[in-house]
Amino acid sequence: MNTVISVKLDKDLKDSAQEVAKSAGLTISSLVNAYLRQVVATRRIELFAPEPITPNLEKLIAEVENELKSGNISKKFDNVEDFLVDLKK
Repeated sequence: MNTVISVKLDKDLKDSAQEVAKSAGLTISSLVNAYLRQVVATRRIELFAPEPITPNLEKLIAEVENELKSGNISKKFDNVEDFLVDLKK
């Protein structure tokens, strides 16, 4: 027996999800059904919401990438004590 549920979504989210589902040969309904079956089977709710990259984070990532390219990186340490000794130099 089937039942109908009503869910309020942001239009852009619905359209994007529909596009993803369609590209996999699915409908939004089958996508929601599959997710709910997974929740019931695993008894786990797994959500993913990526954090937007801020201009400051982009800047920090670029700095780290530049340091890696230039070889301006710390040597590897096997333990904290060696790291602390090197840090105090």
